Amino acid sequence: MDRLEMLRTFVAVADRASFAEAARQMRISPTAASRAVAALEASLGTALFRRTTRSVRLTEDGATYLERCRVALGELDDAALALRGHGATPGGSMVITAPVAFGRLHVLPVVTGLMRAHPALSIRLTLVDRVVRLVDEGIDIAVRIGDLSDSALHALKVAEVRRILVASPDYLAARGAPANAAALHDHDLISLAGIDPMNEWRFGIGGKPAIRISPRLSVNSADAAIAAAASGMGIARVLSYQALDAIAAGRLAPVRVAAAAPAVPVHLVYQADRGASVNVRAFIEDARVYFRNLGSLLADDA
Repeated sequence: MDRLEMLRTFVAVADRASFAEAARQMRISPTAASRAVAALEASLGTALFRRTTRSVRLTEDGATYLERCRVALGELDDAALALRGHGATPGGSMVITAPVAFGRLHVLPVVTGLMRAHPALSIRLTLVDRVVRLVDEGIDIAVRIGDLSDSALHALKVAEVRRILVASPDYLAARGAPANAAALHDHDLISLAGIDPMNEWRFGIGGKPAIRISPRLSVNSADAAIAAAASGMGIARVLSYQALDAIAAGRLAPVRVAAAAPAVPVHLVYQADRGASVNVRAFIEDARVYFRNLGSLLADDA
């Protein structure tokens, strides 16, 4: 097995945490996969995995090497596609990242559609609620919600979302709906830790009015905030797309206390040198079609 295939085998084992699963993907025997990784480790002079009878886990050196391998293999795949000209079809591997809930609801459908259309394409979709560094983590394209701070990256706006207040119908029946933003002080509030800076909620154009809140419950995921609100624990502030299903099912109702806040942009972000990638171009085009067909639903303040 040549070194390039050793690297691909190493990445496959790391992705699946299993020599057997990686071997199936590579269409080789588990023994061949194990030997390939062992040979790679010997050539590098370091262990890439910690192996037990129950698990296969990356060492610290292995994790660092993995991200470098992803970048290198991605560039090689793109180079091969580029040689085939503009008529090339997506293939090889691509790495995409997105926020957890948004990725599950609105990025995964784009990914699965793209993979069905292009059987030679493999995608690793990483859903995480933090801003990842594209270069450091070998990311081809990222979906980011909110204002962008890294001007070195290319960005394409594909959608908008809004922050809305929601509560269960039972809670609103028992406590009444707040008449304005100031009246929120008389209610049980649910905040998203890390999302609501300084426990402050802003409304309307220019972020006015703004109120300081004393949440009765603070959670670190939108799913938890929505579940708590649906159970009658109080009023939560979430992004519009996160609550659509619960509102449609009648578990939550929108709470309007002021003019709607400005929409929050959704961007596809990628490095300048990735714009020529056949895979990245295909994902961007499919994502644009998906969000265009979705229309204003994401930014609907219900």
